[in-house]
Amino acid sequence: MFEVTIEESFAAGHALRNYHGKCENVHGHNYRCHVTIEGSHLDEIGLLVDFVALKKIVHTVLDRMDHQWLNDLPPFDAINPSAENMAKHIYDQVVEGFRDKPEVRVSSVRLWETDLASVTYRP
Repeated sequence: MFEVTIEESFAAGHALRNYHGKCENVHGHNYRCHVTIEGSHLDEIGLLVDFVALKKIVHTVLDRMDHQWLNDLPPFDAINPSAENMAKHIYDQVVEGFRDKPEVRVSSVRLWETDLASVTYRP
């Protein structure tokens, strides 16, 4: 099994609804995001997936979130913009981007809110 991982970053603001503590207030993060793809078969030139193609798909998701107020952005206008919900949303969107490549699978999305705090989503 091969794994390919990229790291990208974006900045966004949010406030957690129904949370009692500092994070219920308006604040922002400089997020770091790892997306890992896996598969067992390489293409004719020896790649599982081209890093450029993976980054393009991930950027289509993260660019919509970058420098945004997440609470107003679907789906976070309906669900809390927690790191957990954000990681799953990123995962779901990247899966859509790979719909035409059944030989690869999105393995995980890891999202850091700070240098010391992250969440990982795996299906």
